[in-house]
Amino acid sequence: MSVATAHSSSAVPPADGTPVTVPQQDDGYWTEPNATGDAEPSAAADGETPAQEPGDDVPADAVDEQVARDAREFGVYARTGGWSFALKVARSVRPGGETAGETPKVSAKQFAELAGCSPERVMRYYKAWDKAADDGMVPHFEALAPGEEIGLPDSDVWLSYYSSRSSATSGRGAAITAAAEAEGIRPTKALEVAENPTALRAAILADPSTAQAARTALLDRLKEDPSLRTELARDIARTDELKKAVASETQAAGRIGYVRQIVENGQVKTPAGQVIDATAELRAEAERHLSLIDELDDDEDSGEWAAEAYDTVKELVVQTVRADPELRVQERRTKFYSSLQKATKVFEELTLDDAVDLDAIYEDDMLERLQELQQALTTCIAALRKASPGD
Repeated sequence: MSVATAHSSSAVPPADGTPVTVPQQDDGYWTEPNATGDAEPSAAADGETPAQEPGDDVPADAVDEQVARDAREFGVYARTGGWSFALKVARSVRPGGETAGETPKVSAKQFAELAGCSPERVMRYYKAWDKAADDGMVPHFEALAPGEEIGLPDSDVWLSYYSSRSSATSGRGAAITAAAEAEGIRPTKALEVAENPTALRAAILADPSTAQAARTALLDRLKEDPSLRTELARDIARTDELKKAVASETQAAGRIGYVRQIVENGQVKTPAGQVIDATAELRAEAERHLSLIDELDDDEDSGEWAAEAYDTVKELVVQTVRADPELRVQERRTKFYSSLQKATKVFEELTLDDAVDLDAIYEDDMLERLQELQQALTTCIAALRKASPGD
């Protein structure tokens, strides 16, 4: 079986003498099959009556031989897809290890020169056939002789072995192919996008839905890519608008978490920091606000809803503390301890150990403030001693 060259001079012109324009192929006597590898459906196979075309009543023996040959070859390709081209390579190109004197076959480079295409294209068909041979789908190269015809697999199997992109054979391409298969799409689509990042950028900038898909994919990748997380965090820290947006979202998330804690655990933290059981009224109000927030769409701003929910439940917490004398006393005690711990930590950090010369750092108000602090501490200590049960 052979395939007519794109520049063949034996094409038969129409009967009316209209010139025939033959498209020139850019690299050879065969045209690489469509990436889908799908055969066009036959109308007869679908139970339909084929549309009558002019000349359908011409007897078969009156059809030009070249036309008949083209029709036969078209039928072969419709059934086998890229396999028919791969067979030409498999039976004509020397497998690895064989020298020119051992076989009439030629090298992939020489075959490409004869075909007028690139050696890379020939090798893609070669590798596809090799994989299929390992799976028992087709004979190995050594079992084939130039010009030999064999039965070929169906066209729909071709794409599982062939990739029209050389990038698919690289480690990066293999990873992209695996990810595409996991998503249930054709690897060639993903490889095409990966090979043209400028086009991807343009689509993201112009189309919100593409930008959303890119954002979702990026978030998924961040979970397993520490380097990308660091780079993205650095980009955010260096961009004022992003820093403000992150701070706003962090605040909203914290407020929502405060409300959610009440609903899920039945406990709440008071302004002073003590954890108490939430009242029934407080839990009901928190649950109402949380349900409203959970009903928001992903693209809706939750900041305003979070602020309203937080302010509402916080006020109820304050009212709860005020209404219970025991809680009120405990709140004051907790607040006092919290302030005392903060003051102690700050004063412990206040040191003159690093000062080489006190004269160099001395200011009058330093001494005045320390004296005021000493007086305040003396007063506080005296008050606590007076309140001590032992006194």
